[in-house]
Amino acid sequence: MKISAAIITFNEEKNIQRCLDSLASVVDEIIVIDSFSNDQTEEICRRNNVTFIQNKFEGHIQQKNYAISQCKHDYILSLDADEALSPELKDSIISIKNSLSEYDAYYFNRRTQYVDQWIYHCGWYPDKKTRLFHRQKAKWGGHNPHDIIIMQEGSNLKKLNGDLLHYSYNSISEHINQTNKFTTIAAQTHFDQGVRSSRTKIITRAFSKFIRDYFFKKGFLDGHYGLIICSINSLSAFLKYAKIYELQKNKQKNKIT
Repeated sequence: MKISAAIITFNEEKNIQRCLDSLASVVDEIIVIDSFSNDQTEEICRRNNVTFIQNKFEGHIQQKNYAISQCKHDYILSLDADEALSPELKDSIISIKNSLSEYDAYYFNRRTQYVDQWIYHCGWYPDKKTRLFHRQKAKWGGHNPHDIIIMQEGSNLKKLNGDLLHYSYNSISEHINQTNKFTTIAAQTHFDQGVRSSRTKIITRAFSKFIRDYFFKKGFLDGHYGLIICSINSLSAFLKYAKIYELQKNKQKNKIT
């Protein structure tokens, strides 16, 4: 059976070639949906054997589902531009290509590189991801920007050996900037869905996040970067609930005025 790869991009010139290289011997077509990058992403993609389509970005979930709609084959391998298949995972996918239809979807662990270190704790590993699936059995859902694959009830899944390699942040500053951006999106999404915050939630969610990731998820075993990651994870929880609280206050002000 044949597999389509689906990737969404925006200014991914630093990552996209690595991602495409890892897919070259595994999939039968590569679809790149780009939200009008202004770097070299398009040029790099067009030098490779891919279908490059530009589409207005309405959200991570919407863009990834649009990518699925542009694929020709029934089985979709969905990756982010900053991800790549490990050699073991490539071998696992190739070995089951002729028997793909035995399962509706396949999942595997994702391993993240932070600056120059692979992370094995902090709640980041093993990070199980369902990324190879039958297009009629799955779709992207969840809450922007944290999208997940939603399988139809009764679907059968199988785990594949090997890791999906995630090249996340090149610096601590990059991680903090992304956290600020993503918590703004997440706060608005959750607020629109009826989630509310309080001063107590702002403090307790941040504190419990650090305790869980650093101690119970053994982030301390990842050394210096483990402490930084768990601290920024805690900051993420703090910012999300603080921003939801701010949205509540602004809504109340608008009602009064």
